Amino acid sequence: MADRRPTRAMVLAAGLGVRLRPVTLTLPKPLVRVAGRPLIDGVLDRLAEAGVEEAVVNTHHLGTLLEQHLSLRQRPRVRFSPEAALLETGGGVANALAHLGPRPFYVVNGDVLWRDGGTPALLRLAQAWDEQEMDALLLLHPTATAIGYHGHGDFVMDQEGRLRRRREAEVVPFLFAGIQILHPRLFEAAPAGSFSLNRLYDAAISAGRLRGLRHDGEWYHVGTPQELKAVEAALAEGSESLTGE
Repeated sequence: MADRRPTRAMVLAAGLGVRLRPVTLTLPKPLVRVAGRPLIDGVLDRLAEAGVEEAVVNTHHLGTLLEQHLSLRQRPRVRFSPEAALLETGGGVANALAHLGPRPFYVVNGDVLWRDGGTPALLRLAQAWDEQEMDALLLLHPTATAIGYHGHGDFVMDQEGRLRRRREAEVVPFLFAGIQILHPRLFEAAPAGSFSLNRLYDAAISAGRLRGLRHDGEWYHVGTPQELKAVEAALAEGSESLTGE
């Protein structure tokens, strides 16, 4: 399994965090503290534990604060990808491809918060990755057990892990957890400039090369100040570390 573990990762940290205002007026969302720690520290800790040696972190909103916070980090090594104008999720990754190399890599939202099940989620993704069948493998979480989440879900997944999108007015069982493995070839036909990864997911669905993996731990949605309070309250009821330490 070791040779299938990605050694590079992209951490998406450039967003404005609009829904979490006023907290994010003076602090980038990945630096918001939950259970006493900035969200991005938990993400980078998990990547280091999974064997990632270098992580590219894109920055835009209050990016200097992120760079200052992460400048002394040793594991994984952090490389910054500043964006003068927001490139969205797809454009942000495409802009950093030169630093991510020719092999599959992790992409993790810089504000995602989760607890692992029996095996760390990042390692489960690496174990499930199939170079011949996939261009993208997304970690999915059941909407019914997502803490702080009130949406209608994102995907339906069959027994083989193949995905289809939620249709209008439909409620589906899985949400995208903001954790994934992507292959660089997914970006071969990507547009220039700003675009969403959803555009590439749709192309991969059409080609039969998008797969999902069900998360077997806990997942928390921190979108608004109210959701932040709800997540803090839920975490206060447990004693497990969010970084698995």
